[in-house]
Amino acid sequence: MSTEAKAREDIDKMLISCGWIVQDYKMMDLSASIGIAVREFPLLTGFADYLLFIDKKACGVIETKRVGIPLGGIADQSMKYVGGLPEGIPSYGAPLPFVYNSTGKETSFADLRDPRPRSRRVFSFHKPTTLKEFLSDEKTLRRKLQEMPPLITEGLRDCQIESVTNLEKS
Repeated sequence: MSTEAKAREDIDKMLISCGWIVQDYKMMDLSASIGIAVREFPLLTGFADYLLFIDKKACGVIETKRVGIPLGGIADQSMKYVGGLPEGIPSYGAPLPFVYNSTGKETSFADLRDPRPRSRRVFSFHKPTTLKEFLSDEKTLRRKLQEMPPLITEGLRDCQIESVTNLEKS
């Protein structure tokens, strides 16, 4: 078994343990569950290693590589897949909102709806119900944080004002 095939086997197990149904493209049945991960899905820009569906609508991609490949090095490749959905495939927007990169040992996640999206390390894939919750919120957590009202400084000590200000900048 090649190292990339081993990584995909590990990723299949991770997805299943998180509540996803993993299917091959040719055997795809989007009504099988709330969350379906379809292997080797053909897109306009190539083949996504996995295309994720929530409630029969595409919501994200997973790009896989063998262990040892830095995840940052595959981020550009996965980004070309989020905008390459063929016509007629229902989706949660273009580009697709969620991007994962994984070796089966390391996994990163980006929510492209964030004001300044970037990949962050995660322990595993999100459950389909969790991604559905993310999608039901019009604004992401980071967008909500950006839109917080100004700090009311009345009654606060200087060190408290500095702490809150520094937290908001981080």
